[in-house]
Amino acid sequence: MSAIVQAFKDADLRKKILITIALIILYRIGAQIPTPGVDYGVIAERLNALTEGNDGNIFSVISLFSGGALLQLSIFAIGIMPYITASIIVQLLTVVIPRFEELKKEGQSGQAKMTQYTRYLTVALALLQSSGIVALADREQLLGQGVPVLVEDRNLWTLAMMVIVMTSGAVLIMWLGEIITEKGVGNGMSLLIFAGIATRIPTDGANIFRQSGPVVFAVVVAAAILLVVGIVFIEQGQRRIPVQYAKRMVGRRQYGGTSTYLPLKVNQAGVIPVIFASSLMYVPVLITQIVNSNKPTPPDNWWMSSVMAWLQNPASWQYIVTYFALIIFFAYFYVSIQYDPYEQADNMKKYGGFIPGIRPGRPTAEYLAFVMNRLLFVGAIYLGLIAILPNIAIDLGISGSGGAGGMTAFGGTAILIMVSVALTTVKQIESQLLQSNYEGLLK
Repeated sequence: MSAIVQAFKDADLRKKILITIALIILYRIGAQIPTPGVDYGVIAERLNALTEGNDGNIFSVISLFSGGALLQLSIFAIGIMPYITASIIVQLLTVVIPRFEELKKEGQSGQAKMTQYTRYLTVALALLQSSGIVALADREQLLGQGVPVLVEDRNLWTLAMMVIVMTSGAVLIMWLGEIITEKGVGNGMSLLIFAGIATRIPTDGANIFRQSGPVVFAVVVAAAILLVVGIVFIEQGQRRIPVQYAKRMVGRRQYGGTSTYLPLKVNQAGVIPVIFASSLMYVPVLITQIVNSNKPTPPDNWWMSSVMAWLQNPASWQYIVTYFALIIFFAYFYVSIQYDPYEQADNMKKYGGFIPGIRPGRPTAEYLAFVMNRLLFVGAIYLGLIAILPNIAIDLGISGSGGAGGMTAFGGTAILIMVSVALTTVKQIESQLLQSNYEGLLK
């Protein structure tokens, strides 16, 4: 508590914290405002029925990250997911498109240009995603077969207006996240996801208590606490590689001759592989449901029937294996893009640094790649196990553990995201406190 009081005593930090809190509150208010053309009474009644029955749906990922705004068809229904997907796509394209790779090396100006491309792609993805959601709602497929969630006298203009409002809401969320990052504390996009997940904790906890009883609820809470401890342990874990800098003379001054270390995190990929794999899991089901929404009988096509049978059942071994494999793949792929051991070795060689016992240049790069691959193996397995724990709980018959893919505030994915965002934000606040309250060596 003393650290919190100290943070609010600092004028600059207090201003940043208040701006962050105000924008998060604004985001949560917008998540409760229904889109024009929606029959909110029917939606509220249907959501209560879904809660009682613990039915899963294909939009559990977006609904989790938006704090339930999707299934309410609010103006912030599609949440932050278009921006996250656009950011990942732009980062992946740096390997494929030479122009993007050049922009990445240009520093701040190049990063600003790539941010602009990300914004354009976000608008396109938000338009596509909102059109799909509105189409499913119009065909009475969003909250169950034959459940009307839109007003009866709707027309083409009403549907187009809903798409425009939802797309504009996604753009507004993107702007709020960038303002928090620039003028607030922490990463804006991550904090908005954190806020969306955190608002689900009371509701999801009450659902588990009501459906499974106090014993299962106590077990779930204890497991969540153990999960938090384990995630903090792994997220803070590092492999510190010693680095020695040779002495060199610049004019009459001597530089170097110091010893330091190169920290390599155990989970170098963060939560990006889990988010991207979660997003990718619902895409085949979404396409299948839109294509077959007007057909009264189940599809006889093998692919479509398999997708509907496997990917909509989070307890099936096909779903669990596919989800786990996607997380492993994206962990390796994302780290291979973000971390280049040869570039790291060149930078060390340029400034006279070397790893004791390893020759500078290519041997150093190969050693860094070897260490990173070993760490990445542990980190990828850790991410996969954390993410599929709720699915295994569903398979074991623990009611209330997540519905669609275990996507609740007590699920592994949600806890992983919340803990990671909280750790990053606290570190940023602590660094600013140290800068403003440095006491020196004499005290």
